[in-house]
Amino acid sequence: MAALAQLTILAPGLLGGSVARAARERHAAERIVLWARRPEARQQLREQPWCDDVADTPEEAVRNASLVVVAAPVDLIIPLTKQIAPSLPAGAIVTDVGSVKGDIARLGGAALASRAHFIGAHPMAGSEKTGWEHGQAGLFNRRTCFVTPLPESDPQAVETVVSFWRALGAEVVTVGADEHDEIVAHISHLPQVIASTLCSFLAQKNSAWRNHAGGGLRDTTRIAGSDPQLWRSILEQNRDEVLRALRKYEDELHQFQIALANRDYVDVVARLERGRAYRDQFRPLG
Repeated sequence: MAALAQLTILAPGLLGGSVARAARERHAAERIVLWARRPEARQQLREQPWCDDVADTPEEAVRNASLVVVAAPVDLIIPLTKQIAPSLPAGAIVTDVGSVKGDIARLGGAALASRAHFIGAHPMAGSEKTGWEHGQAGLFNRRTCFVTPLPESDPQAVETVVSFWRALGAEVVTVGADEHDEIVAHISHLPQVIASTLCSFLAQKNSAWRNHAGGGLRDTTRIAGSDPQLWRSILEQNRDEVLRALRKYEDELHQFQIALANRDYVDVVARLERGRAYRDQFRPLG
């Protein structure tokens, strides 16, 4: 894709900071402008070589933007989109990095009306760490990025967002917003709940046990170190789909419990084998 005239990133955390670094390294934008909520963060960002300017307000940051990436937590994406709407140039494109898309895609489009275009996106990248300081230019390499246009979305705006994420190294998958929420409820939100509740359960046991944790427990629960308030917002936004996924997982766990209680080790092994086969078919990340 041709380099964007101006890329604006609002509220950069880990993902937003990584977008800026990747865009600079891959020459995806001629000019990169950031805005952060805290004055001290804005001052620190002004010292970074991968951005050209740091604005004091969101409205100032988007004034000449070709593409705006709203990198705020999911509960703040729509309020921030509404705030910047009057200041956007006509025809500008707004996207996001939120891990829930249904309401965000619909409300984002409504907030911009006919002045600009909102095209939702969700890069499946990140870690348990937060903050732009932990950003990496290669964070999106070979990672899936969902792009979730609405039926009425402008095709050219959709293509711009798709091309942008590809330019950052991501493998783009275009799906409907509601389908996206069903997918991530199973492959992202459910694993987070399982890891966190497993640690919550173990925290009620002898505290000395944690000192003996091997690689299995550490690997299984790495994401339990994620920000609880961030995940509260995600789970609140995707509550219905996560509840459906939890109910289905409870059924699977219950069937495993029955097989073990009945000493049906053929069934136990069959379930373990099915799990291993699924895990072995993950595509390499790099």
